Amino acid sequence: MDRAGGRAALMPLAGLIVAAVLAPALAPERPTDQFADRSYAPPMRVHVHDAAGWRAPFVYPQVLDDRLMRRYHEDLSRPMTLTWLTNGRVVSIPADGGPLLMLGADSLGRDVLSRVLTGTGRSVGVAVFGALGALLIGAVVGGLAGGLGGRLDRWLMLVADFVLVLPGAYVVLALRGALPLVLAPGVVFGLLAALFAFSAWPHVARGVRAIVAAERGRDYAEAARASGAGLVRLLRGLLPAASGFLVVELLLLVPALLVAEATVSYLGLGFSEPAASWGTMLQDAANVSVLADAPWLLAPAAAIFLVVLVLHASSGARAEPAWLTGGSAVIR
Repeated sequence: MDRAGGRAALMPLAGLIVAAVLAPALAPERPTDQFADRSYAPPMRVHVHDAAGWRAPFVYPQVLDDRLMRRYHEDLSRPMTLTWLTNGRVVSIPADGGPLLMLGADSLGRDVLSRVLTGTGRSVGVAVFGALGALLIGAVVGGLAGGLGGRLDRWLMLVADFVLVLPGAYVVLALRGALPLVLAPGVVFGLLAALFAFSAWPHVARGVRAIVAAERGRDYAEAARASGAGLVRLLRGLLPAASGFLVVELLLLVPALLVAEATVSYLGLGFSEPAASWGTMLQDAANVSVLADAPWLLAPAAAIFLVVLVLHASSGARAEPAWLTGGSAVIR
């Protein structure tokens, strides 16, 4: 994979990170706000036509009919025009129209769309930082093993094999379960990212080690050693040959760790209420028959599916073997 191809493959991931950063502005409501008489309220429909003809996009306020049966109806006498870029939000409605529930509400009357958008920062952030940590550790360990060879290579790969044979999901759950269940969101974020990096780095290390070991025998590497190049200079020249592999690994690790975060939080060992992540939202959805009563609570599952699909499609252009790319021409 050349540099242009690598940048193109990373564009969906970059767009996802930008969306996570902009989530507070994109969310129509605050994710922790609980609205009275909105428990399991359905999504509000956006209209562009009424009895008077075509008009700017608007919604009708929701009115609770039956709290026990969770029945709502639209107040057709009070159309609320959507307002854009006001009060620090991309879209909203006047305060007297109630909350803008584009994806409905959860059991506590909180806006599902706002929680999905806010949860993007936590869920995707943990996956991205965990993947970057795994790439960093794997590149260093694999580079040293492949660049030096000998006994150090055997010992480093022995450690990688030991971590590799451990069931990663169970290791993360066991280590997280040994700590207090309730932790601050920032602590949980750093802890999960570190645990994911620890469990994923051996896959990266073995790939980098194979590429660097193959490149070490090429003419340009032999010439660099003959001219007195040290280990740092040698690795600086050898590691770029693994760049395509690292891009593909990043695009494969992020969706895998995204699912891992959802699993850990779903089991109650990740982010806890009221902090929103895609896993905690799925845990809340498990308390109701979602397909029959509130299918909109599956929005975080749909978000996970779409992200995994897009990132796996982006990683479809596999990195070319080092002997096709020609490696590094010069070690400076």
